[in-house]
Amino acid sequence: MNIRNPFFIIILCVFLFSCGSNQNKRKSYFSIVTDTNQSIFKLGDTIRASIKNDQNIVIDSVVFSLSNKRTKAGSNFKFNEVIDDEKLGNHSLQAQVFYNGQMDTLTKKVVFLNNVSPKLYTYKIIAAYPHDKNAFTQGLEFAGDTLYESTGKNGTSSLRKVNYQTGEVLVKKEIPEQFFAEGITILNAKLFQLTWRSKEGFIYDINTFDNIGRFGYNESKEGWGLCNDGTVIYKSDGTQKIWRLDAETLAEQDYIEVTTNKGVKSKFNELEWIDGKIYANTWQKDGIAIINPNNGALEAVIDLSGLRKEVTQHQNINVLNGIAFKANSNQLFVTGKYWDKLFEIEIVK
Repeated sequence: MNIRNPFFIIILCVFLFSCGSNQNKRKSYFSIVTDTNQSIFKLGDTIRASIKNDQNIVIDSVVFSLSNKRTKAGSNFKFNEVIDDEKLGNHSLQAQVFYNGQMDTLTKKVVFLNNVSPKLYTYKIIAAYPHDKNAFTQGLEFAGDTLYESTGKNGTSSLRKVNYQTGEVLVKKEIPEQFFAEGITILNAKLFQLTWRSKEGFIYDINTFDNIGRFGYNESKEGWGLCNDGTVIYKSDGTQKIWRLDAETLAEQDYIEVTTNKGVKSKFNELEWIDGKIYANTWQKDGIAIINPNNGALEAVIDLSGLRKEVTQHQNINVLNGIAFKANSNQLFVTGKYWDKLFEIEIVK
């Protein structure tokens, strides 16, 4: 018996299968082209696209898709769409080309940017309060007059209830050392806390700090910051995406991408919902971005670079991180990692 025959048969089958796969994955006869090969558009621009058909194959019809909108092209097989209410960031313009009883699906990557540059704001210090300089602040949020704080790092992560006027930690819950705690938000008497890279978050009873549940991350990369608008929870993950979560299931429903008039931005950390906008710290930047939650436009930046010199300088002092809005008195507070002060500030436009 020739022991090489089975081996030969296997190689032959792999070869034939590969040939068949290549045929199925053949290059399309068509491609999507835009005017002047443009791939970056701003709000108010019009995308004009058509089908490139070098071999002059008879096309029966074309259906274009953008942002879940499907448009059947006319006899000229062209696409015209004004960028107005679409979310900003990265998109795919798709076209289904029907011809000779077949269908090819084409994709062209496009980017939508804002059409105005972010406004630049500064600040005025209204008051300064004591803050634990050993707190690696990750999340900060008020419920009524009580400040809640999440601190990070493995082995020192915690959840705290704080008297913001005196800096006294009223209640402190230690987080198991395998977790690096991140941002928090409070909704419906529940406190939600992220972890950085453990791919899960915790749910607590706001009154007792009892752990009443956990939730996993789906597509989001990591856990950075949280806020909510009273109905929807928003989550940053270190990328350009801010995710919208179902408040009951914590499932990721969709996302916005934070975008200026020049590009798509990332590394948004602690979040706070204030007057219909998302306020976000940017990792390693001493400022706060004001973000439109509907389309991701970065509308303004608050320059807080002077605040760090107002705190006691020591070897562990770290970046600005922590935004808390006291809605019942319309007060805005900020702090940083290992800062010994919590500042009430007023935004100066």
